[in-house]
Amino acid sequence: MSILVQKFGGTSVSTAAAREHVVRHIERERQRHQLVVVVSAMGRSGDPYATDSLLALAGGGQGLPPRERDLLLCCGEIISATTLCSLLAERGIEAVVLTGGQAGIITDEHHGQAQIIRMDTAAVTRELQRDKVVVVAGFQGRTESGEWTTLGRGGSDTSATALGAALGAVRADIYTDVDGILTADPRLVADARPLRHVGYAEMCNLARQGAKVIHPRAVEIAAQANLPLRVRSTFLEEEGTLVSGPLPTAVQDRYVTGIAHVCGITQLSVQARDEGGDMQLQVFRAMAGNGISVDFINVTPGGAVYTVFDSDASRALAVLRSIGYEPQAVHGCAKVSVIGGGMNGVPGIMASIVEALTGKGITILQSADSNSTIWVLVREEEMAAALRSLHEKFKLHLP
Repeated sequence: MSILVQKFGGTSVSTAAAREHVVRHIERERQRHQLVVVVSAMGRSGDPYATDSLLALAGGGQGLPPRERDLLLCCGEIISATTLCSLLAERGIEAVVLTGGQAGIITDEHHGQAQIIRMDTAAVTRELQRDKVVVVAGFQGRTESGEWTTLGRGGSDTSATALGAALGAVRADIYTDVDGILTADPRLVADARPLRHVGYAEMCNLARQGAKVIHPRAVEIAAQANLPLRVRSTFLEEEGTLVSGPLPTAVQDRYVTGIAHVCGITQLSVQARDEGGDMQLQVFRAMAGNGISVDFINVTPGGAVYTVFDSDASRALAVLRSIGYEPQAVHGCAKVSVIGGGMNGVPGIMASIVEALTGKGITILQSADSNSTIWVLVREEEMAAALRSLHEKFKLHLP
């Protein structure tokens, strides 16, 4: 039988009722596949065994050394995995729990943000051959010397796709609390609709630009291995969104796939003191030296315009002033991304974006583009109107 990886996020395993849905998905797919099931910690902040709740037990974890912090964080996924194993046993389904390290996820020694350096899936394969459902604690791995590590943001998604790639799985199903990938955030765009198929590159861009359903790191692993992903709801039977390479029967009949957004951004403008100086080098070296992430960068001989997160804005301004510049800041901005693999080389996309936004009186503070994404910076209070206007302009509400 072929191997299928199923990954269930925190909301999927947070309650007894939710876990019943998980068991039903496992029972259904077990008729057709050998199963590797990857689980996250239960629930979200405030729930008893969620990652943030575990950290709160140690005063937020700030005083813990990185090694010990990882040991604490690994507990949440192990609780989820063993709880699910117990439920499967009650249904007469043989299952075995493996930690990330036992499942063969071997990482470097960067605690809290470990990178996978190799996979050794011998233990997983052995248990599958014994006709067991293999339940793996996500988000974690081990070093060559046996130390426990965590994989950072999106760690359970990464665990699932890495296992799927290493095992030659037919697919990895990412179960969450929404019905697949939507054309925009349904909380802000009422007529956002689910997408049946998204390419790897488009999905990476959507994930990087604010669509939080799956982590871009996981999509990149899947793309490298040509591992199809299916993003679907734990609480519904619908198949959700397939993330893969081009489909043989697919017809590209639209330029734009979806609209994403990121809030909480400050735009900084810095003017050069004199022509031919090294202002750009000074500014960006200062940002890097103070651990401040920069984005949306436009550089000219006379200055630089770029963005930082609102949480870093005060520090960034202080750093710039300390090296002799008088920056201007626009706080409370949002980055809106228009994403589509069909945009590359097509004239008129930017004109349509400008027409849609200026037609609603929305000011574009900055723009940039790549071959599959155009970004615009707007004021946060105008973001929802910008999303709706662009969604309508590119007719994303239509099937």
